[in-house]
Amino acid sequence: MQTDFNWDDTRVFLAIVRAGTLSGAAEALKIGIATVSRRLDRLEASLCVPLFSRHQSGYRLTDDGEALLERAEAFEWAGHAFSESAKHQGQVAGLVRLATSENLATHFILPSLKSLLETSPELRVDVLSGVQSVNLHRRDADMAIRMVKPDAGNLTIKRLGTVGFGLYGAPTYLEKIPMSEAHYVGWSETHQHLPAARWITRRLRGKPCRVEANTLRAQVSAISEGLGLGVLPHFMAREKRLHCVDPALGVDQPLWLVMHSDLAGSRRVRAIADHLIALFEASKDRLMMP
Repeated sequence: MQTDFNWDDTRVFLAIVRAGTLSGAAEALKIGIATVSRRLDRLEASLCVPLFSRHQSGYRLTDDGEALLERAEAFEWAGHAFSESAKHQGQVAGLVRLATSENLATHFILPSLKSLLETSPELRVDVLSGVQSVNLHRRDADMAIRMVKPDAGNLTIKRLGTVGFGLYGAPTYLEKIPMSEAHYVGWSETHQHLPAARWITRRLRGKPCRVEANTLRAQVSAISEGLGLGVLPHFMAREKRLHCVDPALGVDQPLWLVMHSDLAGSRRVRAIADHLIALFEASKDRLMMP
């Protein structure tokens, strides 16, 4: 029998999706397991569809549940945005989680935050960097800087600039080795989709690199030590005084600032977004030029 839909039951639905079990969802929501089970039953009854299949290992989404997941996450975001607007109306305060690469965080973003935080002392920033991607719809972060423009979702997207790449080597290495005999430092197998990795594959005609690494920092270190040539962002190579063999490889990458549209009007998120837009506008030559 159909019951009235209670929007707050979507929190239970999402908690079970993320935990995979009723006990995990109960712990996350700080309510009893019986309450979680009862509210899930009520939600399924109100929607007239089964959302999960029950297994010994836990709860798995049905096709109907999978189809409703994005809308449930949109509900969650709208609730957060509503609460945020009421909580911080008239002031810039609260926590903003920004996902970006370690290199952009280290070279650009973190050094720039002092002035912003001095003018907004109630604002806090959590910079999330690493190789793992974040899901803005799942609220892993409030905003992200990405090199690939998202093509789906309720997102607000702003072009920040372009990261220029060139072919670099250590001056001492280039003095000893003719270009025709040079070795290369490239990306590990897991990163062969990157434009820089594809450029090296074409250059070597499928032959393996002498050294491979899954971070730019490791590649900069290897190239600085004379282990070979590599494709690097100009701003990172410049800092290590590496020599640019070719400044225009056709692998430059755009930078996109991405945030969930429901948060675009939040004062705390807007403060960080405006700061980043101004920062990268001021840094465009440093990013693009050898």
